[in-house]
Amino acid sequence: MTFQVLYALAGFAFVSSITPGPNNLMLMASGANFGFTRSLRHMFGISIGFTVMVALVGIGLMQAFDLWPASYQILKVFSVGYLVWLATKISRAAAPDTASQSGKPFGFFQAAAFQWVNPKAWSMALSAITLYAPERDIWTILMVAVIFGLVNLPSVSVWTMMGLQVRRLLQNPARLRAFNYTMAILLLATLYPVLYPATG
Repeated sequence: MTFQVLYALAGFAFVSSITPGPNNLMLMASGANFGFTRSLRHMFGISIGFTVMVALVGIGLMQAFDLWPASYQILKVFSVGYLVWLATKISRAAAPDTASQSGKPFGFFQAAAFQWVNPKAWSMALSAITLYAPERDIWTILMVAVIFGLVNLPSVSVWTMMGLQVRRLLQNPARLRAFNYTMAILLLATLYPVLYPATG
């Protein structure tokens, strides 16, 4: 992989990792409701889980989708249902000072497993392998996965910090409700490209 390709890959990883999506919106809500430290396992679960996902998609899962296209539709239905459930949980999150009694942030394995039902993660992984490891040789696939892992963690951390910055404003119950409902609606909005993909 040439330097120019690595540079392009790092740019793609950064843009796709830092732009709004289910992971980032959930981290912003987690930072606001639970704080930065309690959200660390969530952040590491996303980054490491997605790195493993990219590697496994490149090594063999793309071939499975090619052989059984219906499996992707089944995954899409499950993903939509799970994100709707998560949006409901976010909309009902408690105030920052009571969150420890009424809820808890995502753990490491929960966040890592979530990547497999995250439509944006699937889109990122499939695009990364298609664009930067078209021959699907193992070393190039692993390089793509590692670059994503290195870029992803600081990118998603920004969203947790954003949530932390608004945390002090959310002691007011009305503001908390408005924030959580907004996060829930934005999370649901990330499903639009999945349900209504662009054509032409």
